[in-house]
Amino acid sequence: MPGSQQGLHVFADGCFEPNSGQGGWAFAAYRNMVETTADFGGVQNAANNMMELIALLKAAIWINSHSRGEPAIIWSDSVYAVKGCNDWRHIWKNNGWKKISANAKARSRTIANAELWKAVDLQLSQNQLMSIAWCKGHSGIDGNERADELAEHGRLSMPKGAHV
Repeated sequence: MPGSQQGLHVFADGCFEPNSGQGGWAFAAYRNMVETTADFGGVQNAANNMMELIALLKAAIWINSHSRGEPAIIWSDSVYAVKGCNDWRHIWKNNGWKKISANAKARSRTIANAELWKAVDLQLSQNQLMSIAWCKGHSGIDGNERADELAEHGRLSMPKGAHV
């Protein structure tokens, strides 16, 4: 487990299968290196970054409802989710949930997954003891491997042929 092994560490991960459009999300919570809670689910018409954010959001909601008042780290192997939480969301929020300037090619200040980002921001803003950290995916970190496995279960739990 990255960093200190004591305390509350929650690993969040998402997965996505482009051919079906189905995604999965999961988190696994560890207290003092022992898994205490895990949850997962699936989403139709998903996208990869969307699933990473949903996993992180579900982990933050769980922490806020079960472990508020104690330091907690949410680990994610998604650079998008980690940088978004730690850097970009503050800028976007101050800009009315818009990018600072338009992308010259896309000509848009729209933020992808804006509603998810707002929900993540709400959860993180409620708990100053919660932090978001990056961990290398598929590198043998038990919590990350467990969340990855559960996210796949979430994706596979979706009905076959349900893609619209």
